[in-house]
Amino acid sequence: MAGKTSFFANIRQIFLSFIEKYHPFNIKYFKVLVGIIMTLLMGAVLILGWLSSQKVKEIVTDDFNQQQLVLARHAATQIENSLESLKRELQLLSVSPSLQYIEKTWLINRMDIAFSSIKHEGTLEMRLIEPKNERVYHVTGQQECSLETMGPDDASYISWAQKEENIGQIMFTSISTIQFNGKPTRPIMRMVIPVWQISVDESHPVATNKFSGVMVFVLDVSRLIGNITKEIRSGKTGYSWVINENATFLYHQDESFIGKNAFEVRKGKKPTISFERINEIQQDKMLKGEEGTSWYISGWHRGVEGEIKKLIAYTPITFNEKEKSRIWSVAVVAPVSEIEGPIHEIQQRQILLQALIIFLILFGGMFINFMILSWSNTLEQEVTKKTVELKKSEQQYKSLVENAEDIIFTVDYHGNILSINRYGAYFFTLREESIVGRNLLELISWPSSEVLLTMIKKVFERKESKQINHLVLIEDREYWLNTHFRRLWDEQGNIYAVLGISRDITERKEMEEHSYYTEKLAAMGTLAAGVAHEINNPLAVILGFTDILLEKVQPDSDEYDILKTIEKQGLNAKRVVENLLSFARHKEQNQEPININEVIESVLNVMGNTLVVNKISVKRQYEENLPAIIGDTGELQQVFFNIINNAIYAMQGGGILTITTKSLNEKVEIKIADTGCGIKKEHRKRIFDPLFTTKEVGKGTGLGLSVSYGIVKKHGGSITFDTKTKEESEEPGTTFIIDFPVAKNDSLSE
Repeated sequence: MAGKTSFFANIRQIFLSFIEKYHPFNIKYFKVLVGIIMTLLMGAVLILGWLSSQKVKEIVTDDFNQQQLVLARHAATQIENSLESLKRELQLLSVSPSLQYIEKTWLINRMDIAFSSIKHEGTLEMRLIEPKNERVYHVTGQQECSLETMGPDDASYISWAQKEENIGQIMFTSISTIQFNGKPTRPIMRMVIPVWQISVDESHPVATNKFSGVMVFVLDVSRLIGNITKEIRSGKTGYSWVINENATFLYHQDESFIGKNAFEVRKGKKPTISFERINEIQQDKMLKGEEGTSWYISGWHRGVEGEIKKLIAYTPITFNEKEKSRIWSVAVVAPVSEIEGPIHEIQQRQILLQALIIFLILFGGMFINFMILSWSNTLEQEVTKKTVELKKSEQQYKSLVENAEDIIFTVDYHGNILSINRYGAYFFTLREESIVGRNLLELISWPSSEVLLTMIKKVFERKESKQINHLVLIEDREYWLNTHFRRLWDEQGNIYAVLGISRDITERKEMEEHSYYTEKLAAMGTLAAGVAHEINNPLAVILGFTDILLEKVQPDSDEYDILKTIEKQGLNAKRVVENLLSFARHKEQNQEPININEVIESVLNVMGNTLVVNKISVKRQYEENLPAIIGDTGELQQVFFNIINNAIYAMQGGGILTITTKSLNEKVEIKIADTGCGIKKEHRKRIFDPLFTTKEVGKGTGLGLSVSYGIVKKHGGSITFDTKTKEESEEPGTTFIIDFPVAKNDSLSE
C-alpha cells in the first residue's frame, strides 16, 4: 500500500511541475480566467433567453391570429353562401308563371311558401310590385300576403327593371338604417329582380315577353350576418364584427354599434382613447377588400373598460364581379390576454431553465477550481473506488440485462445470434442455449428477417445506429417490435458485433390505429356536414323546378313520367344527404330505461316480411329478466336494423340469423350472427369507415355501420365482430358483438 501511495504522490508532483513549467500563468490567473469565462457564459445565457422569449411570444401571437383568420374566412364563406341562397330563391320566384302573369290565387300561395323558407335568413319583407295596377303584393313575418299601394322607392325599381338589358339581373341596393316593426334601428338592404313574362303554363302556352313587375326582398343585414357570426368564439371571449364599404357596422357584439359608422361610434363611446391604429386598418386594408392580421388598442371588451390590446384577423366578403364596389369585411378579434397565460407559463419555464444553467455554470467553475486543487490528493482513492464500482457496475449491468423486459441480443455480420437475455428466450418460447448460434432467419419470419439482416449489415459497414418497427409472427400471433441496433467495438476499435434491443409495442400500435380511426371518423363527420350542406342547395333547386314543371304537364304524358323519375331520384339523393347529416350531427338523446329484448323484437317485427322473402329463419336466444340499460330507443333500433339488414344482404339465397342476449359483468351483451359469406380480410379494417360499402351501386350508402358505431359509442358501449369466409372455415359467417353498461339503480329511479 505504501508503494501505491508513493506512486500516486509522484504522479501528483509530475502534474503540478508540468503546470508550473508549461502553463503561461499560475493557478491564481487561471482562476481569474475561469471567472471571466463564467461571466461571459452567464451574459450569453441571459441574452439568448430574452431573445428566445420574444420569439416565442411572436410565434404564439401569430399562430393565434392565424386561427382567427381561419374563423373569419369560414364566416365570410357562410355569409356568401347565404346571399347566394337568397339570390337563387329570388331568381326562382322571378321565373314562376304565377308571378309573371299575376295569377292572384297561385301568386299569394307561392309568395307565402317562399317567404316561410327564407325568413330565417334575415328577410323582413317580400314585395311584388305590379306597375300596371300600381299595387304591391306584400308579405311580412306578421301576416300573409296582402295588397298595398306603391311606395316612394317602387318607381325607381320599376324604371331600372323594365330595361331589357337588366332581365335576369339582381340589383343590391345600398345599406340604409331604418326601424322595422318598432324594433331598434337596423341596417337594411334590398335585393331587386325584374319579372318578365318569359315562362309558359297551361293558361299561357306562349310567352308574351312583356315586362310584368318587380320582385323585392327586404333584408335585415344584421340578422342575416348575426345568424352566422354571433356564435364565433376566438379563445374564450373573442368575437366577430362586420363592416361594409362605408365603414357602417352591419353586425357587432355590442348591438348599439349596429348601423353606425365604425370610425365615429368608437370615438363617441370612449373619446379619451386613440383609435388611430384600428382606423388605419379599416381604412387602408378592410375597406379595400384586403385580408390580413394585426393588432390595435380598444377601450372595452365584454363589459370590461380600459385600454385593451386586441388581436384582429380580417377577410373580405365577395359578392360577384359586378359588385366590386360593394366591399364587406369580416373581423375576428380577441384580447391579447387570451394568449398571455400560455406565454407566461413558457417564460416562467425559461426563467427556471436559465437559472438552472447559470447555477450549473457557477457550480462548474467552482468544481473546476476544486478539482485542480484536490486532484492529486484524491486520485488514488478515485482509482480504487472506480475499480470497485466497475465490478459492481458489471454485476448490475448483467442483472439489468437478464431482468429487463426487452429482448436484448447480439449478432454477427451474418445475423447469427451470439447472445440473448432471459426475456428474449421467453418471448420466442425457446431456451436460451437453443437460440444462441441460430440465425435470425430461423426465428423471425420473412420479410422482417430480411429487413433486419440488411440493417445489421449497414450498421457494420456504415458504422451508424439503426432503428425499425417490424412485425413478427410467434405461434400464429402477430407482434410489433421496435428494434434498435448499435455497434460494439473490440479493444482495437473494430466492430465485432451488433447489439439489438427490441421492445414489444403491439399494444401501443393498436392504440395508435384506434386513435387514427377516431380522428379519421371525426374528420369525416366534419366533411360530411359540409358536403351535405353544399348538396342541399342544388337539390332544393332541382326539386323546386321539378315541382313547377309537374304543374305544367299532363299526368298521363311521357314528360310527366320523366319529371316524376327526376323527383324520385332527387328525393333519393336527399335521403343520402340526411344520412350524412345524421352521421355528422350530434343528436340529443332521449334517455330512458330500455329492455334490449323488446327493442330487438320490435326491429324483427318490422323486418319480418323481408326475412321471409329472403328465406331467412331467426333463432332467438334471449336471456329472461335481462337488466335494463339507459339509452335512446330510436337510435338503438337503428343500430340493430343496420346490422340485421347487412346480415340479410350477406345471406343471399337464405340462411339462419341467430340473436343472443345475456348479462355479463355489469354489461348487457348482444350477439347477432349470420351464416353469410363473411367479410374479406382486406375489408375488415374499413367496415366502420364512413361511405365504405361492398354493395352494388345504388344498394348501399356506406353509412349504416359508421352511424351504428357512433351510436354505440355515444351510449358508452362497444361494438366488435368475428368473421370467417369460405376460404377460412367450412361454416362461414359473421357475428357482431355489442355490449352496453347496465343501468344503475339511481338512473332507474329517475
